[in-house]
Amino acid sequence: MSSFRRLAAAAVLLAAAPALRAQQLPTPDQARRVLESRPDLAAQLRQEISGSGLTPDQIRARLRASGYPEDLLDTYLRAPRSARDSVAGGLPSDDVLDAVAALGLADSTDTLAGRDSLRSALRRRRLARDPRDANRLDSLVDARDSLADDTLPRLTPARRRPGARTVVDSGMAIFGLNVFAGATTQFDPNLAGPVDANYRLGPGDRLVLLITGDTERAFTLDVTREGFVVIPGVGELPVANLTLAQLDDVLYQRLGRLYSGLRRGPGATTRFSINVARLHTNQIYVLGDVAEPGSYRVSSAGTALTALYAAGGPTENGSLRRVEVRRGGRIVDTLDLYDYLLRADGSHDPRLQSGDVVFVPVHGARVRVHGEIVRPATYELRPGETMADVMRAAGGFTAAAVRRRVQVSRILPPNERAGGDAGRVVIDVASVGTRDSGLGTREGAVPESRVPSPESRVPAFPLEDGDVLRVFPVSDRVARRVTVKGDVWSPGMVGFTPGMKLADAVRMAGGLKPDAYLGQVLVSRLRPADSSRVQLRTAFKDASGATSEDVVLQDDDEVRVFAVGDMRPATFVAITGAVRRPGRYAYREGMTLRDLVLVAGGLDRRAYLGEAEIATPPADGSARLAVARRVPLDSTYLLVADRGAQNDGQAGPRAAPEVALEPYANVLVFAQPDGAAERARRVTLTGEVRFPGTYTLLAKDERLSDLLQRAGGPTKTAYAGGIVFYRAHGNVGRIGVDLPSVLRDAHYRDNLLLQDGDSVHLPAYSGVVEVQGAVNAPRAVAWVPGKSLDYYVRAAGGTTRTGEMRRAYVTQPDGAVESAVARRMMPDVVPTPKPGSVVYVTERDPADHSVESVQKLAVLAQILGALTTIAVVLRR
Repeated sequence: MSSFRRLAAAAVLLAAAPALRAQQLPTPDQARRVLESRPDLAAQLRQEISGSGLTPDQIRARLRASGYPEDLLDTYLRAPRSARDSVAGGLPSDDVLDAVAALGLADSTDTLAGRDSLRSALRRRRLARDPRDANRLDSLVDARDSLADDTLPRLTPARRRPGARTVVDSGMAIFGLNVFAGATTQFDPNLAGPVDANYRLGPGDRLVLLITGDTERAFTLDVTREGFVVIPGVGELPVANLTLAQLDDVLYQRLGRLYSGLRRGPGATTRFSINVARLHTNQIYVLGDVAEPGSYRVSSAGTALTALYAAGGPTENGSLRRVEVRRGGRIVDTLDLYDYLLRADGSHDPRLQSGDVVFVPVHGARVRVHGEIVRPATYELRPGETMADVMRAAGGFTAAAVRRRVQVSRILPPNERAGGDAGRVVIDVASVGTRDSGLGTREGAVPESRVPSPESRVPAFPLEDGDVLRVFPVSDRVARRVTVKGDVWSPGMVGFTPGMKLADAVRMAGGLKPDAYLGQVLVSRLRPADSSRVQLRTAFKDASGATSEDVVLQDDDEVRVFAVGDMRPATFVAITGAVRRPGRYAYREGMTLRDLVLVAGGLDRRAYLGEAEIATPPADGSARLAVARRVPLDSTYLLVADRGAQNDGQAGPRAAPEVALEPYANVLVFAQPDGAAERARRVTLTGEVRFPGTYTLLAKDERLSDLLQRAGGPTKTAYAGGIVFYRAHGNVGRIGVDLPSVLRDAHYRDNLLLQDGDSVHLPAYSGVVEVQGAVNAPRAVAWVPGKSLDYYVRAAGGTTRTGEMRRAYVTQPDGAVESAVARRMMPDVVPTPKPGSVVYVTERDPADHSVESVQKLAVLAQILGALTTIAVVLRR
């Protein structure tokens, strides 16, 4: 079981204790509140406790020894009761790891050994999980990609979320940084596997000594802080800084004194083996331009790359070519990460010792390679490296690369700049590289058979810091081809060979189709001098593609073969009227009227089966637009029997004769007279009638009074004056109807003809008038016979300051709207509300008042001007 799982189990309960940074444990009450306020930790706590290997009694004992109630975690010692409790929570925080060391609830050596590496791993995982951080990375990438094409990257993030957007050939990404971007165990030392004979022992290692043969013994030996182990019967044995191979020699000497049969060689009767069961950790310092510089506890099996990955790897300013390993104040080795990334060479990745310093200096010169290259990126140069070395690191050219030259954009040194914008120059470097260009310049990089000749390698052109290398793609123009278009079986490009004839190109394009036009074929030829085209033409002898003239084609010719069908005029016939899909349809020779009805989906239920009309263009060339004729129909034209259809005009039992159609014929299928086959019309009647419901109209001339009579008439509580009549057809809406007059006289004008979808509601009597709008107390007022609109407005408190009485109106119960009418020489007409009506007082528009005042001032100014003129004239 890993130390992380054992440590996190007991430490989650202390996740919210800021005092842990000062190694102060929270009180029991604080810990309990943390557990109660963070229910999302319950599932993770259960999972880690179950995987820690501790029994409930052991966990309670450790809680009790740490000053916590021993039943603090009893709830989490049981299995989860629902799937919701089993969902893993978030990652432990840094406080969790500090609390582990403070509590001592797990092996202290394992805790100290793994805490720092765990902290780095958790930070990387939080970065990958936090969408806000991912969004920040995306913004950095967007800013980076928006830089000019000839500038070096300045915003390449040291941490990049996997799957983030990249520009394929931009070259802006710093080569090698993506190795340290994700959470991975690829650089973690193998703690469970065996160690080699050169492994150096140190304090914290645990050894297992097995003796077999004449005696069977097994000893577990811990290397003490002083660097020795104690072997029963042998005594203290110093092992610090010894390799396993050296320890074997010492054990042969010391154990041979105790066991007479233990010796080297085949005659030995006693043998031993010494193995490392647990590795000690080294205190390593990772400094310089790294993502998380600091001190780290790294396994003794770890190397410089292990420590570098624990610290998050170099930043965008860090070097990947000169990672220094310092020991005792001097450099003992230098790690070039390109050896790992490009050649899998780990010979300069030394195993670390306690106190070693891994230092990442500022990066050296960098160049960017983009375009048609296998790995576009920004590469760091070591002193003396040239364009050939960079191209080798970038993987060489792609198949679509122009290999004649590589363009270099260079920033001039300050002393060479002429001023203004002359700070950058472009250099074209001649190159005759192949696909393996540069890959064989190191011995053993590729098989000897693939090593390119010296003249095909990328030149050793010296590069400078800030150079941008661009490899151009080949032109999109396709050479050595002829394009065949039109009425052939496989139109498109065919390969061109010198001396190719037109018949050869047509044959390679699959040959002519049966309806190909043989009278003429066009050949469009490109003029190399000015890129214009000239038109050539010839004709086919027969359908084999042979031409009357042996036209010899040239590169990039375009052959156009025409089809006879494309030259025919498009013929059609049309059908309208009582069919399911009226419209225009393609004409086919021999098409009949029955065929056209079938194509149009058949007749609908309104169709009149007596006859149809066919209009065709005049055949004699007269000035008439069309000639119409009537043709008989019968029930056989009904493709699907319709029981509800009323075919009053069907033509008897015998089938009507087939009617052949001509091009451009227009067929009209009549609908049945008087709409006999129209669908049923329905009207909804609700409210105070004896039999409300949805009624089907019996005739087209059925009126409102007829419907009320069918419904048993109004009830005693019905209010005929408040009828609500809505018409859906045509979106007419509500219609005002004087129902009392209709009930007295069926010939009254408001006795409307009913239509499909009409809705009639007859309400109960209402003895109030509702007052709304700009009144001081909007409310319902009891109806008083003969009282006008003014009475009800006063009963509602009168108009407000913004109310405009002269524009008030009344909506009567039957839907009629009446408003006050001002008359100069006669009394004003004021509407009288009826029971159930609504009085509405509108608000005055502020703009109306200002406009009215301006108009009055203008009239007044005219009057004053006229009076002034009269006064002046009188004085004279």
